[in-house]
Amino acid sequence: MDHYLDISLLPDPEFSQTRLMDALFSRLHRALVTAGRQEIGISFPQVKERDESGRGLGGVLRLHGSEAPLVELMATNWLAGLRDHSAVSAVQAVPVGCTSFRTVSRVQAKSNPAKERRRLMRRKGLSEEQAFARIPDHCAEVLDLPFVHMRSSSTGEHFLLFIRHGQIKDAAVEGAFSAYGLSSHATVPWF
Repeated sequence: MDHYLDISLLPDPEFSQTRLMDALFSRLHRALVTAGRQEIGISFPQVKERDESGRGLGGVLRLHGSEAPLVELMATNWLAGLRDHSAVSAVQAVPVGCTSFRTVSRVQAKSNPAKERRRLMRRKGLSEEQAFARIPDHCAEVLDLPFVHMRSSSTGEHFLLFIRHGQIKDAAVEGAFSAYGLSSHATVPWF
């Protein structure tokens, strides 16, 4: 994690920043899957998790990794269609003296009690009433985190991918990243 590059979204009168970030993140995900990259992590340096101006990932997506994998990824045409809506920096070395690191991870909530009840009925052979008694509607978990809208390429279903920027740490933690560029253990430099 000694290099990075920033992809900044440009203002657009037709598309909101949120919609452009959704499209950018979806394309990055497909590119990471295609390339089989587990050494590229991401962060959102302008993230707003909980403040008076609301939640959001901001307008910058930062890719972290070693120089060669970042250069190889950017040599592919994964940004086609979004180049007019974004500015891409050169691959650069992480600033000297960077001593802050953090995880950027996916958080999944059990936000659909009906789905959980159906699963419980299938697995345990319970009736609908029994499942409802174990998992009432008020058990739905609601997350207060920024997210991107995604569509599953396998099922076609739309879902929200919630993203948490973990606490800032003093030391880097090595590890693999998911096909979303996220990890609950591996850190990225934070600057």
